[in-house]
Amino acid sequence: MTFETIISICLGIGLAASVGFRVFLPLFALSLASYFDLWALNESWQWIGNTSALTTLGIATIIEIFAYFIPYIDNLLDSITLPLAALAGTVVMLSTVSDLSPIITWTLAIIAGGGSASAIAGTSSTTRLASTATTAGLANPLFSALETGVSIVMSIISIFIPILAIILVVVILLIIFRLYKKLKKNKHK
Repeated sequence: MTFETIISICLGIGLAASVGFRVFLPLFALSLASYFDLWALNESWQWIGNTSALTTLGIATIIEIFAYFIPYIDNLLDSITLPLAALAGTVVMLSTVSDLSPIITWTLAIIAGGGSASAIAGTSSTTRLASTATTAGLANPLFSALETGVSIVMSIISIFIPILAIILVVVILLIIFRLYKKLKKNKHK
């Protein structure tokens, strides 16, 4: 495995984790990176860097970000974006991983890409539901701003410093695991 392959895996996992917070924002970041030749995508995924994809993903990103600031609409979006996050996380991994056999690429894409995106999206959705239940949705815009910020930062770090992105993904997943254990423990009390 070459250094370039390792970096491409780190980029894919970092962007996939970012997809767990906002589906379209990391795809838009990847499209920008490809469009400006900051990152070369796999041959069959180069369309992500064309002008049409860039425009479409840019518009979808803006709509998604603003829609998440509307309480109750954000909960509806979560029910739609949870399965989309798994798909988008898989797509991000497929488009970025280089120099691996198709079976390894698809396995990584489904498990690392789709899995990390789904874990983060599920936790995010659960947090928003709890916020809606406890604050009547008043705190939801705060969570939306935080999630959007994390998605932006993770996308930028993934593109420019992929090794750091993988470390941040591990930290985020550890935080999610601890929150899950804490919630599970409190539920049994």
